[in-house]
Amino acid sequence: MSSQSSQKTATPRRSALYMPGANARALEKARTLDADCLLLDLEDAVAPDAKTQARAQVCAALSHGGYGAREVVVRVNGLDTPWGRDDMAALAALSEGPGQCPHGVLVPKISKVEDIDAACAQLPAGLDLWIMIETPGAIFNIDALAARARNTPLTCFVMGTNDLAKEMRATLVPGRAPLIAALSLSVLAARQTGLAVLDGVFNDIGDTQGFVAECRQGMEMGFDGKTLIHPSQLAPCNAAFAPDAEEIEQARSVVAAFDDPANAGQGVLKVNGKMTELLHLDIARQRLAIAEAIARRANAMQSVDAAGDAP
Repeated sequence: MSSQSSQKTATPRRSALYMPGANARALEKARTLDADCLLLDLEDAVAPDAKTQARAQVCAALSHGGYGAREVVVRVNGLDTPWGRDDMAALAALSEGPGQCPHGVLVPKISKVEDIDAACAQLPAGLDLWIMIETPGAIFNIDALAARARNTPLTCFVMGTNDLAKEMRATLVPGRAPLIAALSLSVLAARQTGLAVLDGVFNDIGDTQGFVAECRQGMEMGFDGKTLIHPSQLAPCNAAFAPDAEEIEQARSVVAAFDDPANAGQGVLKVNGKMTELLHLDIARQRLAIAEAIARRANAMQSVDAAGDAP
């Protein structure tokens, strides 16, 4: 299975696991999980009367650090809620002190360009902006939203498929036919401006076969990875969005063939029996870059874990 990331830099985002901010044990366990990204959640996973506690726990967990090479992003509450502005302020204060700062902030319910501008006005300096794509308005404005990546810290779209289906009054069925147009438009817009784009969650934790099928669908549609709701989903998701050994070997063969001085100036070559054009060379380089980045992250995680286990 392959990852067809076209990001400007190869950053593994195969798996992005939501961790409820109100659950201190979950925040602690996240330090040991094989997730490329951790989404520390202050929004949907937190009841209204637990918002303040969750915010304090997430900030304390980040201050303590220990998340290693994992990309850590905090999903704040909507900026039009009683909690969103305080979430942003707490993260801004955290970024000025010791400890591990998040890499980015995930803002929900972004539907128009003005929403991005409002988020940027409150975004702590130096952090990336990730936005949830989960409303019909976002889909109709998807090109304009993606274009803001050119002059803001916007770096990633995250599909909120549950909310989108709710707003559409659609049914989430195997194959996700009602959402295909929205998913494809989001990938297209992201690719046009170099954004990362993550697929939505799969709700039935016990349906491993269905989950694997949806991971493969997301990979085939061009997503960089998938958002997850349970650690048991990590391994199959990471496998689905990483190039396998056969694909890596073919990619190396393609690159080697075009690098061979004997083939200089050639636009089409036959590599391992397959007609191969320059576009396939681009894909091969992308696959090798993401495979190398995955290996680097795995090594970094092992080094951090080993250091933590040392007496």
